[in-house]
Amino acid sequence: MLLIPAIDLRGGRCVRLLQGRFDAETVFSTDPAAVLDQYVGLGASLVHVVDLDGARDGSQGNARAIAALAAGGPARLQVGGGVRTRATAERLLGAGVQRVVVGSIAVSQPSEVAAWLRDFGPEAVVIAFDVRLGEDGTPRLTTHGWERQTATSLWEAVDGYLAHGLKHVLCTDVARDGALTGPNVALYEEAAKRFPNLAWQASGGVRDVEDLRALAGAGAAAAVSGRALLEGRMQAEELAPFLLNE
Repeated sequence: MLLIPAIDLRGGRCVRLLQGRFDAETVFSTDPAAVLDQYVGLGASLVHVVDLDGARDGSQGNARAIAALAAGGPARLQVGGGVRTRATAERLLGAGVQRVVVGSIAVSQPSEVAAWLRDFGPEAVVIAFDVRLGEDGTPRLTTHGWERQTATSLWEAVDGYLAHGLKHVLCTDVARDGALTGPNVALYEEAAKRFPNLAWQASGGVRDVEDLRALAGAGAAAAVSGRALLEGRMQAEELAPFLLNE
């Protein structure tokens, strides 16, 4: 399983939100390039970058910072947050981004995103499904920076993309994100059992290397972590097995 370090950008700064709440922000750095260098120093081959301003309102206020990150280092980037048009996806890929991460419109405009999978290829598109567990335990999708709840289950949403070449799925349990409470291992175990041919990226709640081992055991192909790395909760030597090149 691959560890994918995360950089969340808001107003050009590297931040973390608690459970996606914009009023619960912690600023970790005003220099995203320095954070990227830190991850590369650990051995990261792929870094997850989120434009939080884009996720919230569709703006591209962090476009310049993202382009600089894509051009400035050896690590490949997968970038999401506000990727709601083909033009935005094409601009990011043209700037050197390895993969675009598509969230809200993957729910609201599945036919459009299915065309991106066909045209850009399954390695260039990550479908991001952010979920909250319902009272019955069913993971149901949220959109628009986690501010809108839907009735659609994760399983229904994934099933709709299988015929279009879907490969990479990033699934975030919103209740765990940024909270350092541990990942929802059972969710990813169920996901891997239902859709074993997909490369599942687990996101939300990673605290330490034991969480990474648990996710690997659950069948996740990758784990995205931001806060635990930014706070130095995991040491370089114990991360090495999870930072091997894909």
